[in-house]
Amino acid sequence: MTDDSVPDLRTPDAVPDLRASDADRERVAEVLRDALAEGRLDMQEFEERLEGAYTARTYGELAPLTRDLPVPGAAAPSPVSFVKQPAPEGSWASRIVGGEGSSTGAVAVMSGFQRKGRWTMPKKFTCFAFMGGGEIDLREAYFADREVEISCIAVMGGMEVTVPPGVEVVVRGIGVMGGFEHPEWDEPGEPGAPRVIISGFAFWGGVGVERKVTRAERLRLKELRREERDLRRQERYERRCARREEQRKRHWGH
Repeated sequence: MTDDSVPDLRTPDAVPDLRASDADRERVAEVLRDALAEGRLDMQEFEERLEGAYTARTYGELAPLTRDLPVPGAAAPSPVSFVKQPAPEGSWASRIVGGEGSSTGAVAVMSGFQRKGRWTMPKKFTCFAFMGGGEIDLREAYFADREVEISCIAVMGGMEVTVPPGVEVVVRGIGVMGGFEHPEWDEPGEPGAPRVIISGFAFWGGVGVERKVTRAERLRLKELRREERDLRRQERYERRCARREEQRKRHWGH
């Protein structure tokens, strides 16, 4: 078997106990990426299956990961629908959902609060911390409007606001004997991305703002680095083979 002739891992032709190669694992990863792009898998399923693909050692472990997905290149039925299709999952348009937010505020008095994961950020979120702390994470959040505001009041306490890349951020808060962070980065928002205004007041406390990528983006970057390492390794191998061939030709006078 060569890398150019990898068996279909979803058919009985694959030997379950046969050791899988890097090419086999990468082939499964490509099928999973296509399924994510087509909306057949959500992000959580994609991450779980992708992790399983890169840790699989046999065809038997790889096969279940793509068994319920269509064969690449095969024709798939395209049902006709007159209903307006939703925006692609993961796009900014799909994350600006309108309506009400999951909650409109939070209070932490000698305690803490969190808003993170898949939640809906309202048009205005008001939070107060007294000798406590709060975490507002918008990396996986949906938005009730194109422009939203977070109003933070921190008294002898602290709050941290985390936004994903691409979102426009405007900070209007004031710190007195405390800190209200105005980030040095001033990146314009991506087309269609929401605008987040962070306002409020910090007294003997602090409000921090930072950009971070999501777990899915970290996974994608990790994949890219892995692919680059594999490419460099393959180039080194080819150079070694070329040097050996040149030495062989010189030795035999060819």
